[in-house]
Amino acid sequence: MLCDLCSISVDLNSIVLIAFYILILIYSIVIHEVMHGFVALWLGDSTAKYAQRLNFNIFNHIDPVGSILVPLIMLVTSGFHYAFGWAKPVPYNPFNLKNQKFGPMLVALGGPGSNIVLALAAAIVGRMITLPTAVKGDIIVSVAMGNWTQLSALVAGSLGAIVFTLMTMVIFWNVLLAFFNLIPFPPLDGSKILFTFLPIKTETMLMLEQYGFVLLLMFIFIFSTPLGIFLNTMLSLFFSVTI
Repeated sequence: MLCDLCSISVDLNSIVLIAFYILILIYSIVIHEVMHGFVALWLGDSTAKYAQRLNFNIFNHIDPVGSILVPLIMLVTSGFHYAFGWAKPVPYNPFNLKNQKFGPMLVALGGPGSNIVLALAAAIVGRMITLPTAVKGDIIVSVAMGNWTQLSALVAGSLGAIVFTLMTMVIFWNVLLAFFNLIPFPPLDGSKILFTFLPIKTETMLMLEQYGFVLLLMFIFIFSTPLGIFLNTMLSLFFSVTI
């Protein structure tokens, strides 16, 4: 009977951890999108402001497919180990920007930039938490691998371990969002950086944006190994700060 109760407790802990995992993902995406709008407003475009998208109310930003359906399907099919998603893009009018040449690039960088700042802040907080290095390492691996059973055992009865776990989740999602979005393929933010410095006709740019998602999928499929190495390297860099 006691073992049954322990099993139930672990399952409930895992559910709570998964809930925080998803919630942190959603808010990281929302902050990413909202910061695009704030940078656009700073550069002279009020489109996002008048569309009431310069707020952190998740219901104003949720995309039924990208914010709910896709993450849910990924969680279920991966045994609650992995998920990804996106929010509704915050609208802006590039023709209203004060700086026509570099404005679109700065707006694009607002999203990944905010994720990097969040990841750095979480890494610094994680560094300040007093836990054995081995425990921190186990928590990081458990979050990255989605090992909820091990993670629930690691955080049981330890406020420091719980806070460190939340900081690890913040680092995990924000680093992935930041550096994945810097890939120079439409519709990702990195494409705006590429278009700023690469001489390209408007017609070609529109064509690339139209078929960008297909090109992105092809890129991920063909270069999945180096992309994984790159993202894991960035994660390791940020996690090294917390140890």
